[in-house]
Amino acid sequence: QVQVVESGGGLVQPGGSLRLSCAASGSFFSINAMAWYRQAPGKRRELVAALFTAGSANYADSVKGRFTISRDNAKNTVYLQMNSLKPEDTAVYYCQWRGRVSAIASELGYWGQGTKVTVSS
Repeated sequence: QVQVVESGGGLVQPGGSLRLSCAASGSFFSINAMAWYRQAPGKRRELVAALFTAGSANYADSVKGRFTISRDNAKNTVYLQMNSLKPEDTAVYYCQWRGRVSAIASELGYWGQGTKVTVSS
């Protein structure tokens, strides 16, 4: 069974930085991608950044140049470094690992519980 746990959220002033972490425990047969999403109050969940096992990364236009997604394979952890934070970055941030737990299993997305980020002075 795969479990995903995010951490690192909190309150930060505009212009500040935070690093979110997302650790996956359990056994994957294969991993295809890891991603960070966010959901602000009253809004739909949106993709923030995705990292594919082939090495490429995609970012939402709103965070390009400010956020960086990375992975520590040894720790089975994916990070989201967030710099130059703005009040509109305030949201609950969710991590997703996409992969298969066996050779015959379907690819699924495994979600964490979310970590809240508040950008305010």
